[in-house]
Amino acid sequence: MLLLLQFILFFFYSQQVVSVQHNNFTDLTMLLSFKSQVRDPDGLLDRSWSSNTSFCSWLGVSCSSRRRRVVALRLDGLSLHGTISPHLGNLSFMTQLNLGNNSLGGPIPESLGRLPRLTYLRLTDNRLSGHIPSTIFNMSLLEHLSFMSNNLSGPLLLHNASFTVPRLKLFSIWSNQISGTIPSGLLQCQDLEELWLSSNQLSGSIPAEFDKLQKLTRLLVDTNDLTGTIPASLGNLTSLVVLDLHTNSLRGPIPPELGSLQNVQWLNLADNILTGGFPASILNASMVSVLSLSANNLTGSVPVELGNNLPFLTKLGFGPNQLSGRLDFITSLSSCRKLQNLYIADNQLEGSIPDSVGNLSRSFLKFNARGNRISGRIPMTLGNLSGLLNLHLENNWLTGSIPPALSNLRELQLLYLGSNSLSKSIPYELGKLKRLGQLNLEFNELNGAIPDSIGNISGLQFLRLHNNRLSSSIPRSIWSLTNLVGMYLSQNSMEGSIPYGIGNLATLSNLDLSTNRFSGSIPDAFGQLLMLTTLNISNNFFDGPIPQSFGKMISLRYLDLSSNEFSGPIPKSLADLKYLVGLNLSFNKLEGQIPSGGVFANITFRSLMGNIGLCGPSFLRIPPCSDQSTDSDPRSKQQKLKIILPTVASLVVLFSCSFFYFVLHRKSNHAIPSSNTTCLKHYSLIPYRDLLRATDNFNESNLLGAGSFGSVYRGRLDDGSLIAAKVINLEKEGSSKIFDVECQALRMIRHRNLVKVISTCSNMDFKALILEYLPNGSLEKWLYSPGYCLTLLQRINIALDVASALEYLHHHLRQVVVHCDIKPSNVLLDEDMNAQVGDFGIAKLLASDGKSVALTSAAGTVGYMPPEYGFMGRVSRRGDVYSYGILLLETFTRKKPTDRMFDGELNLRQWVSDAYRTRLFDILDANLFRDARADRVAAEEDHGMRNRCLMSVLELALQCSKDSPRDRILMKDVVPILQKIKIEYCKSFPET
Repeated sequence: MLLLLQFILFFFYSQQVVSVQHNNFTDLTMLLSFKSQVRDPDGLLDRSWSSNTSFCSWLGVSCSSRRRRVVALRLDGLSLHGTISPHLGNLSFMTQLNLGNNSLGGPIPESLGRLPRLTYLRLTDNRLSGHIPSTIFNMSLLEHLSFMSNNLSGPLLLHNASFTVPRLKLFSIWSNQISGTIPSGLLQCQDLEELWLSSNQLSGSIPAEFDKLQKLTRLLVDTNDLTGTIPASLGNLTSLVVLDLHTNSLRGPIPPELGSLQNVQWLNLADNILTGGFPASILNASMVSVLSLSANNLTGSVPVELGNNLPFLTKLGFGPNQLSGRLDFITSLSSCRKLQNLYIADNQLEGSIPDSVGNLSRSFLKFNARGNRISGRIPMTLGNLSGLLNLHLENNWLTGSIPPALSNLRELQLLYLGSNSLSKSIPYELGKLKRLGQLNLEFNELNGAIPDSIGNISGLQFLRLHNNRLSSSIPRSIWSLTNLVGMYLSQNSMEGSIPYGIGNLATLSNLDLSTNRFSGSIPDAFGQLLMLTTLNISNNFFDGPIPQSFGKMISLRYLDLSSNEFSGPIPKSLADLKYLVGLNLSFNKLEGQIPSGGVFANITFRSLMGNIGLCGPSFLRIPPCSDQSTDSDPRSKQQKLKIILPTVASLVVLFSCSFFYFVLHRKSNHAIPSSNTTCLKHYSLIPYRDLLRATDNFNESNLLGAGSFGSVYRGRLDDGSLIAAKVINLEKEGSSKIFDVECQALRMIRHRNLVKVISTCSNMDFKALILEYLPNGSLEKWLYSPGYCLTLLQRINIALDVASALEYLHHHLRQVVVHCDIKPSNVLLDEDMNAQVGDFGIAKLLASDGKSVALTSAAGTVGYMPPEYGFMGRVSRRGDVYSYGILLLETFTRKKPTDRMFDGELNLRQWVSDAYRTRLFDILDANLFRDARADRVAAEEDHGMRNRCLMSVLELALQCSKDSPRDRILMKDVVPILQKIKIEYCKSFPET
């Protein structure tokens, strides 16, 4: 009997061992399957996951002590690439899975949602894409769920799936592309402590029922597309430590109930559309450390007792808003012994800065009060803030002198005092600010010399002293500032010459010495400035030749030497500067032949006028060069014949065509005369068969776009070059005339911002223009197609490019060309996102005086066509200005003028005009702020500059699109305004 019992026990034990071994083999197989789908650049898995050892001892693997089953897989931060194997879903005993901080891509396997024991799932900081599997939201034991920083998209819940994770304590989808509304199922997670929904595309309102989550300590829903008001019920979440709602479209007043959040330390409501006064109830949230109400529409005054009630403040921001009143609240901030940042910029605060500012915290780092109405003197007590890094007081009404006590701010990196009414001289003591990187004192009334001590600030990168009353010469010590990137001294009364030492400034990118009294010759040392992109020394008394060494400044984009006394020839080396796009040599004493190629290919008379000794091509309205030196050369005569004979033949053909045109039509309509000659005689016609081959028989896959008069196809010629073929629909009445008009228009114009014609393909039955291929398509595509987005700077650049093209057409040709159809689909973008205007099919030619002519055929597109084309029937260049204004509004609002919301009396212009001063964010394209908003807490001061820039653009657009033509400005005035807007923007955001 005893032997039988022993046998039975042995049998059952053997079966259990076999079962355990089988299950262990399953886990081993699943782990090896996972390893097969990842790449391990550091070889950590290859070294550790060896068949010579038990998988329970492998790196990142933890097993249960009895069954030896995998219970945890922790492989975070190993730089793994590849995808997540769905076989991990078979590790049925696993309770923790952490694959965060790797580079894993692809979808999240649905099988992970079938791990019945899983309590911890962390896949943060990877490259995962697709939607979150709905199976994951039905894991009853899950407590920690984080997908932060991936590329996940779609709504949180698909097809009305349930959200049943009752034990969930932390849920994070921060920094993805999740859309849809906040699921109501989250409100059933009674144990939820942290909810991170930031930086997605969530829409709808914030659920008022959030107050059911009484254990919530962190609620972050910032940087989404949420609308509605802030629920007052959030004030019931008394355990909250962090409440972040910034960068949404929340409206209405800040609910006073938020003052009940006794434990909140981080309260960020910035960048919304909140209204009402500064919420006095917030003063009850006595534990708050970070308080940001910036970029809203708050009004009223700031409570004087602010700092006394909130003693733990480290960061305080409430600009830009429309807050007013005096700065007395600064005195109470001395109670905040850990205050580091104070951002009150771009409000309507007034009065003087109290002397008590010097009593602020020893840890005080950043003070930004720019763009207010602050008056009086800069208090000397600011010098007590010895740890200050940034001081912004620009764009105020400050008077008096710059206090020497500011030299005590030995850690200061940015000093911005520009655009005030500061007077007297620049204190010598500022040279003690050895850590200063930017010194901005522009637009004041400072006089005297630049102190030699400025040369002691060895790390100085930007020196902005323009638009003052400075005199004397540039101190020699300035030329030793080898880290200088930008130096702006224009609009002063400075004198002297530029020494050879300027060559020491190897990192200099922008130099503006214009409108001073500098004299002497220009040293060859300029050729050492390889990083220089902009050089403006206009309106001075420089003389002598323009140095050939200018051709060595390989980064140069803009060069203005106008209104000096330069003499001699224009250096041919300037034509070799491949990035040079802007050149002004007007009003000097230059002589000789104008070089060809490079920047001179598009140069205009305006850039050369006032130099009576220059000669060159007739289109520049200057005398032709003498041919005497080449008359004796037979090759020269032969070359002349090659030019003269085709020219005469072309004139005969053109005269004949014009004669028959007159006989047939008899009636002139002032449109650009048609021509049967080729568009550009410098290019040979492309045979029809070559064009067929280039476009693959006009295959639809190569279709770039279609309009009423034809279609545009992408093609590749036999030499490999890409082209765009505009094929005219000859069945459309008037299409042949459209072809002739566009040919003639494009033949007579050439500008970097106008689409270039390469050739034509034409016979009795077929007509096509062969244009330069612009790979980035149209502005319309970038505004409205999914997946396309333009930054603020890109939009400014495009607006400036289009304005430059129109300025050229309106003001720099012998006969004014009116485009008549300015709209986003006619603005094309090259590989560098430079804009070019195309489609001259309905352009009109005016007399040189630019006077309007009668409209004899359709001109323009509905929505962009100026009112006078309808009721006056007159075409003028101010009609293009109107269309440009509408295009400008559309570019920044992403709203078509033909949108269904514009019916009756409301139109795009009226909509913007009514709202842009008080509800700017309501009308602007939300994509303009997506990039800028992500780091708003760290750089709130950016917002005011963006607002000013955008308002300036909209004001310009409204000026252009006024109903009456006589009230509109001209394109020659538009360009400098846009240039100034761009300069101010880039000055505030130099990294762009």
